Amino acid sequence: MTVWINNIKTAALLGGMTALFVLVGSRWGVGGMTVALLFGGVMNLGAWWFSDKIALASMRGQEVDASTAPELYAMVDRLRTSAGLPMPKVYICPHQAPNAFATGRSPKKAAVAVTQGALQLLNARELEGVMAHELAHVKHRDTLTSCVAATIAGVLAWVAQMSLFFGGGNREGGNPLVGILTIIVAAVGAAVIKGMISRSREFAADAGGARIAGHADGLISALQKLEVYAGRVPMQQPNPAMNNLFIVEPLMLSKSITGLFASHPPTEKRIASLRAVEAAL
Repeated sequence: MTVWINNIKTAALLGGMTALFVLVGSRWGVGGMTVALLFGGVMNLGAWWFSDKIALASMRGQEVDASTAPELYAMVDRLRTSAGLPMPKVYICPHQAPNAFATGRSPKKAAVAVTQGALQLLNARELEGVMAHELAHVKHRDTLTSCVAATIAGVLAWVAQMSLFFGGGNREGGNPLVGILTIIVAAVGAAVIKGMISRSREFAADAGGARIAGHADGLISALQKLEVYAGRVPMQQPNPAMNNLFIVEPLMLSKSITGLFASHPPTEKRIASLRAVEAAL
């Protein structure tokens, strides 16, 4: 039921993002709205087909198998069987910042990735909780939704920058300042909606991961460690557009400034929710 409710919420939120996109296009009249819809469709199609490749390439992920990483591969295989999923591709990313993510447009095309830093930091039970969390994202089909949301938000931010540079969209008789403000509000609104989508999904993935692993204490302990180390070890050349893909947010900016734009709920709230799940297991 929780997953179904989250899917309904996500559909509504993505609809809101599309409406913001069309709002930007409206500054150039009916033609602009049509172009915005077409451009948004192309971006969504690109996210559908290439988001996993882009994410893995940006993280320099290296695919592993039963011969190159036997313990990790066997763990993922065991967990995906428990989740009733096809075997995803498994990647290790050569980053010391401890983190993990899942990507792919469907469970059949999924991939899970973990950084070298996470492999060194986490014990077997903690790592199992983390990989189960990522497989829950795959099972809930969160990976595609997150990429589409990130794409729309990113395009709106780019349009806002271009508008400021060139003076803003201004149809005949309109106020150029209103045009600029419209685009900026749309870009900021998209970033807020993107964060809302991701935050609601993290709670569901935490609960689903605990059920897949058969325990919640491993993920609880992992989140506590990852929260601390994410603030100490920066991700090499981090891409803010990918923040919502990771199990913990890699860019640890001031929470007072970025609370509305955070891609993850506070770790303490995630842990409290997991303790309630643990009591029910």
